[in-house]
Amino acid sequence: MSCVHYKFSSKLDYNTVTFDGLHITLNELKKQIMGRERLKATDCDLQITNAQTREEYTDDEIHIPKHSSVIVRRTPLGGVKPAGRTFIVDRSDTAVVGSSRPVCKTNPNSTLSPLTSLSPLFLALVTFLENILSAMIKLCVSSVHCVLATFVLRSQPLCVI
Repeated sequence: MSCVHYKFSSKLDYNTVTFDGLHITLNELKKQIMGRERLKATDCDLQITNAQTREEYTDDEIHIPKHSSVIVRRTPLGGVKPAGRTFIVDRSDTAVVGSSRPVCKTNPNSTLSPLTSLSPLFLALVTFLENILSAMIKLCVSSVHCVLATFVLRSQPLCVI
């Protein structure tokens, strides 16, 4: 019996698929993995990558040699569709300084995912919060200095027994 070792990208341990012959087709490997993992072919597809060379197998009739190790990822049936638009934060000199609302433009030609499009907005929010926090720290430090100065001026001499 021949075998191919596989593991999902999120797992640590390899599992084994056994078969007869010197190689197995990608289509047959996917069927056996889905059967072992109790996955439905109507729910998802599998992306198979060689663990050593990082080569992705795309042709369903390609032959995978025995004793190979592969990494498996679940993918949606239709594939991942890129987002239609993203937002870009304008950090030029014409942007309003101190504004909590970043100036945004729509980029219709971008192929970034929706999570990537949140990144510039997130960075703008972090920058704004850093500015607020810095101002609050300066205010607290000056307040502490005032309180300490008042306490020292009003304090009575320490009595030693």
